[in-house]
Amino acid sequence: MRKKNAGALYMDFHVSPEDRVGATPKKGTRSQRVAPAKKTARGARVEPGFTDGEVYVDDERSERAPRGKAPRGRAVKPQKTRRGRRERRPLSLFGIIWKLISWLFILAIWGALAAGAVVVYYAVQLPSADTWKVPDRAANIRIVAANGQLISNRGKTGGEAVSLRELPYYVPAAFVAIEDRRFYEHFGIDVVGLASVALESLQAGEVTRGASTITQQVAKNLFLTLDQTLGRKVQEALLAVWLEQNYSKDDILELYLNRMNFGHEKYGIEAAAQYYFGKSARNLSLSEAAILAGSLQAPSRLNPQAKADLVQARQSLVLQAMAKEGYITPNEAKAATIDPSQTIRTKVVGGESYVADWVESLMTAYLGEVKEDVIVHTTINWDLQKEAEFVVKEAVANHGTEMKFSQGALVAMDVDGTVRALVGGVDYQQSQFNRAVTARRQPGSTFKPFVYLAGMEKGYTPDTIATDGPIDINGWKPENADGKYSGDMTLRQALALSRNTVAALLANDVGPDKVVEAAMRMGISSPLQAVPSIALGTQEVSLLELTAAYAPFANGGIGVIANVITRIETADGKVLYDAVAAGPGRVIEPAIVAEMNDMLHAAVEIGTGKRAQLNGWPMAGKTGTSQKARDALFVGYTARMVTGIWLGNDDDVGTKLSGGNVPVEIWSQFMTKAHEGIPVAELPGAMTQPGMEQQQLQPMEQPQAERPRRTLVDMLGEIFGGG
Repeated sequence: MRKKNAGALYMDFHVSPEDRVGATPKKGTRSQRVAPAKKTARGARVEPGFTDGEVYVDDERSERAPRGKAPRGRAVKPQKTRRGRRERRPLSLFGIIWKLISWLFILAIWGALAAGAVVVYYAVQLPSADTWKVPDRAANIRIVAANGQLISNRGKTGGEAVSLRELPYYVPAAFVAIEDRRFYEHFGIDVVGLASVALESLQAGEVTRGASTITQQVAKNLFLTLDQTLGRKVQEALLAVWLEQNYSKDDILELYLNRMNFGHEKYGIEAAAQYYFGKSARNLSLSEAAILAGSLQAPSRLNPQAKADLVQARQSLVLQAMAKEGYITPNEAKAATIDPSQTIRTKVVGGESYVADWVESLMTAYLGEVKEDVIVHTTINWDLQKEAEFVVKEAVANHGTEMKFSQGALVAMDVDGTVRALVGGVDYQQSQFNRAVTARRQPGSTFKPFVYLAGMEKGYTPDTIATDGPIDINGWKPENADGKYSGDMTLRQALALSRNTVAALLANDVGPDKVVEAAMRMGISSPLQAVPSIALGTQEVSLLELTAAYAPFANGGIGVIANVITRIETADGKVLYDAVAAGPGRVIEPAIVAEMNDMLHAAVEIGTGKRAQLNGWPMAGKTGTSQKARDALFVGYTARMVTGIWLGNDDDVGTKLSGGNVPVEIWSQFMTKAHEGIPVAELPGAMTQPGMEQQQLQPMEQPQAERPRRTLVDMLGEIFGGG
């Protein structure tokens, strides 16, 4: 019964004995508890009452389903536990798999986001993509002999670029088969290949091989450093995709073949083919192509000149890969495989490389910076070049041990200064130091002709009498090589017999400065000091300049500048340089030329060079031996050619040589070959005959004739300065 009092709502209730504290409820009655007061949906207060787990509200609205609750007769959501959590059903196998897939998917998303962030991070460090372009290949300098024979390639690459269409089909196929067999299928990155390498590496427990595509290798070599870092690999992949989008597959393969390092600083397949096999890449055999393709895995360890067993094993893998991909048949692969019992035949670099080095050093003077591939035509006679290399090497092999010398050099030129052969050492592969062009050594008595030239220009003649005896020039007391004195003799005899005392007396008489002037006018460019000992060739010069300085004796008195380049042109035939005749002009009067040839002819007839033989050709020349026989030289000439020979040791240790033995033998052998089939010609000027009026060598108050004296520098200034 409800009663209202002061606006409050009260409920009447009765308390039974069982409801008292501590009472035991009667059997059949329901335990009751007091439910806490609740608010209705509209906020009205509901007083607590007795309930058996459900709340009853004295309102007909309690019969309706609460808003948002499931209607009667439908499934009811699980009730929360006492800790506030819902009860969970046990997961089935399908549920576990689904959960795993879900987590893997989430991890993949996060991994992709992280990878994308890494890519973006390293990508922004690259220049803007619209500025990317394949860098120009370093210029190649192709040096050829007078007959077009390739001497060598020079420049940073070591060889010219070749196109795919110039190569046999199996050459590029070898590289694709072993380096990137899906090259024509992928987009720059070989995803299948990466997965294969990853699986293989997991099974092996280590990284078994690389997975870079040919395109990636091109990107790395053209744009990036060789650092093995994550950043470099990411950038490499980006650039590889860019290359694939902007260049055809053949273009990329061509870049690859022309830019890769094949060992020994040879970049590109043409450079490698020329260096290792002495032939163009256009002419490579299948066997050679497989060797070069296999070498790119480790150029320093697998190049054709490396250990034969490693090279053979790698070549076999390449040929097997080519057969597997269908480029060749198994029989062709078997036939091209190197027999393990055979050595790999590679080219032996000859002395012509000394010529190439010299030519390369001249390029800056001729063209400045070389920015494109060029062909340099030289004056070198290929047959004479090979002959020169042979005779020098043979002399060292036959006499080196006995005579205590290990090196030799040779320079041969026409009488106008055109160089036909040059050897700078015995073995270019062992030593690239050019002893013909770069080395400066004491010329010994081969310098004496310039002393006698100064004497002839002062007025003496070959028949002037001089005394071979002890002399003292301000405390300097030169002696003859044999330690003996021969008394009075003509200057002709003194030069032929190479008497040191007479040369010193003559130089002192004309003045050391006049000797220096005469030598420089003839073509000696090394700095010379005007001291008394200059008469004995104690000041160092190169074999090239010494040989060129003899040319005016052979050509009638015209100075020469040693030259080796005739024309330089681009690969497409544009002429960049064309040689024109030039030189210092006349440097000796014809009468003096005749006198010098008279004396120098006697030197090979009765003097120290008498071992020289040349099948009836009139010849002249002078031997030279420096102190302690550290240098042995002979420079001789005909009306056709001048050739200089040097023998000795790089460490300047003395030998058992003299200019009149092995150097003269080399000269005779080479010059005989050089004069085959050429009509005999006399030396310039009539020979002075014995019996002419003789003079005594002594200071003269008035020379017979005062001749103009010009240095080589003066004459070059007149030529090129218009004076």
